[in-house]
Amino acid sequence: MKIALITDTHFGARNDNANFNDYFYKFYEGVFFPYLHQHNIETCIHLGDVMDRRKFVSYKTAKDFRERFILPFSQLKINLHMLVGNHDTFYKNTNDVNSLQELVDGKFRNIKVYAEAQEVDFDGCKILFMPWINSQNYIHSMGMIDETTAQICMGHLELNGFEMQKGMYMDHGWDKQEFRKFDTVMSGHYHHKSDDGQVYYLGTPYEIYWNDWEDPKGFHIFDTETRELERIVNPYNIFSKIYYDDTVSAFDDNHNMSAYKNKYVKLVVVNKKDLFQFDRFVDKLLAADCHDVKIVEDFSEMDASNVSDDIVENSEDTMTLLEKYIDELPVDLSKDRLKNTMRTLYTEAQDLEI
Repeated sequence: MKIALITDTHFGARNDNANFNDYFYKFYEGVFFPYLHQHNIETCIHLGDVMDRRKFVSYKTAKDFRERFILPFSQLKINLHMLVGNHDTFYKNTNDVNSLQELVDGKFRNIKVYAEAQEVDFDGCKILFMPWINSQNYIHSMGMIDETTAQICMGHLELNGFEMQKGMYMDHGWDKQEFRKFDTVMSGHYHHKSDDGQVYYLGTPYEIYWNDWEDPKGFHIFDTETRELERIVNPYNIFSKIYYDDTVSAFDDNHNMSAYKNKYVKLVVVNKKDLFQFDRFVDKLLAADCHDVKIVEDFSEMDASNVSDDIVENSEDTMTLLEKYIDELPVDLSKDRLKNTMRTLYTEAQDLEI
């Protein structure tokens, strides 16, 4: 039996940004559902964070979610199992109030929502579903781990030591030893795909933030008989970077501007000797119907001896600067918790700057 796995769809992301909404459904309508239909996939598991905002959903996001994501499962006669993730819950200490139970649970015969840990059998393959663990369901969740005979666990887990985003590792959360009894653990929650041979973080199906740039996205097919996990890569992206260097011959003429249509573009200036040629290049880029173009001056090749300490310090990424600042604070509070809070706020703040 082959099962489609998808996670962290984050419908309504970027404050219900219409550009991202169109980009998301381009993947579903052009890649995801056609693949499931062509390969006769009859079961799909969503590993949490279906929706983006915990407190509310807009009418437009809810309508598109129902018509363009939920209904195709019914039309294709695919059973959908949905685990509650942390972005799906209203409260942080309980899964009792969640978007999935309000939007889909009990409304569609082919869809089942899991707010608490539960063992489910798929054609003889037992899988322990582990939705978001919080203070209320912790005892039940750990009890299910002890009692289950399943060799596979699928959940929305916050385990330490894994990459949340490319290059950014989680330094707190549950210890993976809590799940040592399982042969394989597959999880949502972290947006970067990674694994250590036992625990597999599947990653988002598409780009949502700039830190997703050049980080391959997609969904997976799990074979319950062979235990093989196959990744289907999403060919679409919404972020692009151009490194402008007019010392390269015919740089302007060799660029296909149509490739940047409907994308967010960062133009990183490496060498700009000919101002007229640069202005012409920017004009052509702006006329390519990009969602947005940001021009970034690249100081990486400047001699450090000629650059002020302030510029050198600020050349580091934002999270590095924040973590250094927290390390230097003269407080008795847990600095790891402060860093985690800042990471969360930083990610949320990216909604305001695309």
